[in-house]
Amino acid sequence: MKLMFWFKKGLSQFVMPVPFILICLLFALFIWRFQAKKFKSFGQLCLLVGISSLMLLSNSFISANLANSLESRYPVNELPLTQISHDACFVMVLGSAHRENNAISAVQQLSATALSRLSEGIRQLSLSDTQCTLVVSGWSGGLTPTPHAIIMKQAAIELGVSEDSIVTFPDALDTIEEARSMKSIVGKKPFILVTSATHIPRSMMIFTANELSPVAAPTNFLSSPGYWWRFSAENLFISQRSIHEYIGMLWIKVKGLVTNV
Repeated sequence: MKLMFWFKKGLSQFVMPVPFILICLLFALFIWRFQAKKFKSFGQLCLLVGISSLMLLSNSFISANLANSLESRYPVNELPLTQISHDACFVMVLGSAHRENNAISAVQQLSATALSRLSEGIRQLSLSDTQCTLVVSGWSGGLTPTPHAIIMKQAAIELGVSEDSIVTFPDALDTIEEARSMKSIVGKKPFILVTSATHIPRSMMIFTANELSPVAAPTNFLSSPGYWWRFSAENLFISQRSIHEYIGMLWIKVKGLVTNV
């Protein structure tokens, strides 16, 4: 299973904007360096595609629109789950990343995305007038000894959540496995699903396809109005995050997990 997971991750890198641009520019450089006249036209095309992609995807207007088309699909949730369902209250926060360092607190080890998701998850807990369970997930990524779910749990405790009200899924590799793990404890009962605003459309597709009943609670919004002439690495990052989600939704459609994207 992990072999297929890494194969999928590796393959997806070739169509991500930054690796794709680098590959185009490297091809152009290689053809120019070795004066491969037979491939001169191809080299010129690679150079044009690489530079054009870099300019477009690092532009604030393009990146904002790519992200906004994802982030505008679900509003910020202000409704307590207890007003939707009288069943047990669960708030699930999808995993992201952390940098393990025992010299600092668990909160400080979380990536900006992970901290944003956890903060929103705790806010969702506070909306309810009854005791809710916080569910955190994520494996170690094969790079750190401690699963991401455990660091998230420790961070939640540092932020005031009771340890007894936290459930962890430390073996979930991706969103599909997170959905299947969640189904094992809630079945078809409604629950709050917290993740990044760009990630929420794909997550909702996956969870509903697995016959779950999530209530979307997006956070970590990236899109904002910008000047069309502004270019930056931050815009390139936002474009890459958005394109990653579009490719992920296309992958789901190709696999036949759901029929509509």
